[in-house]
Amino acid sequence: MNGAGERRRVLVVEDERMIAESIAVRLRAEGFAVDQAHDGPAAVAAAKLLRPDLVVLDVMLPGFDGLEVCRRIQAERPVAVLMLTARDDETDMLVGLAVGADDYLTKPFSMRELAARVHVLLRRLERLAHVEPDLDEAPIVLGDLEINRAQRRVTRAGVEAHLTPTEFDLLVNLATRPRTVLPRERLLAEVWGWADASGTRTVDSHIKALRRKLGADLIRTVHGVGYALEAA
Repeated sequence: MNGAGERRRVLVVEDERMIAESIAVRLRAEGFAVDQAHDGPAAVAAAKLLRPDLVVLDVMLPGFDGLEVCRRIQAERPVAVLMLTARDDETDMLVGLAVGADDYLTKPFSMRELAARVHVLLRRLERLAHVEPDLDEAPIVLGDLEINRAQRRVTRAGVEAHLTPTEFDLLVNLATRPRTVLPRERLLAEVWGWADASGTRTVDSHIKALRRKLGADLIRTVHGVGYALEAA
């Protein structure tokens, strides 16, 4: 993360140059320093050289795709990733979250929404960077699920699950109120910082990612309302 007084740096990775430039113009207007890359290899090289605070990353890229870009840049250094997909494809979304993306947008999207997502992700990272872990904070234990908040580690039946920062925060939010049905809008506000319901599908996709990593039986869907974590 850049120091105080420095502009946050965003790397926009998009092979359609008009879209990339439109995103760059909007994010510069929001006060960010913005760089662009237009294929997979160039994106990985730019991320290594420029060390951005956040990457806006299209899935469909020449060279190699955005999922591979995400894998490689996360292996080099953890960085926030907002993934873009032209297809309303749940598989892309889940794989993107699995390789380290923090959120996604499906094309077409508004530049206002993209800018808002970028601000939210960076605010969350800023909060995490300045919160000292409470080493005496007791883990949350619910049946065979254990959440160590100080170490940000999760195990189920003794097997560690590797969660993204967003997945971890969502799980903690549910686990602190087990068996309580939490509306999507409330989860969106408390985990993502969104004040409206325009991103409820993002909540759904992260829930699916948690189920895939921790077991389908852990989180109950209440149709039309939201989700509840089921404690054994």
